[in-house]
Amino acid sequence: MRRAVLLLSGGLDSYTAGAIVAAGGCDLYALSIRYGQTHAREVDAARSVATALRVKRHLELDVPLSAFGGSALVGEGEIPKDRSIDAFEIPTTYVPARNTVFLSLALAWAEVVGADAIVIGVNAVDYSGYPDCRPEYLRAFERVAALATRAGVQGRPLRIVAPLIEMSKADIIRRGLSLGLDYSLTHSCYDPRADGRPCGRCDSCILREKGFAEAGIRDPATS
Repeated sequence: MRRAVLLLSGGLDSYTAGAIVAAGGCDLYALSIRYGQTHAREVDAARSVATALRVKRHLELDVPLSAFGGSALVGEGEIPKDRSIDAFEIPTTYVPARNTVFLSLALAWAEVVGADAIVIGVNAVDYSGYPDCRPEYLRAFERVAALATRAGVQGRPLRIVAPLIEMSKADIIRRGLSLGLDYSLTHSCYDPRADGRPCGRCDSCILREKGFAEAGIRDPATS
């Protein structure tokens, strides 16, 4: 890959996915989306991560999925806390069609900048049960991209690259540290405290804490 659009949330997964691709010599164009999420502090983190990754351009878009509702992440209902995470249960933090919308926007920008791929930090091992984080979903979207774009019709289909898809959270963290990443820049919490610090109790905090514990490393964002 010469050039790729990175969907950048400000969390450790998208940071690591971008770093892996950049390490191969690929130029990154980062796209962050304010969709009305209650944890909008992640956009501030995305700016720091974009700087650390030395992206060619960081674009922020306002796409108010909160107007539809349908998710605790956009203020409809309480963020679940202290629950046992079951990958077969779709939680209330699922945002309807979020990754489909995000990938579609990334696809449009990828065509404009002549990118070879879209990079997304989804993971099918340690995740919260979201249907749009699965490998079969990404393969399906890649087929849509090949059919729906000028690049695809002209024989230059864009790839959907998910370098973390089969990695555990601990393995993701280890890989990122091997690349010299500073995870203190990242934000993962769905329901941060008033001072911006993570709640430590939502699904995202629990998965992050588990990953650092299994990697045998202290999380610099909470220490």
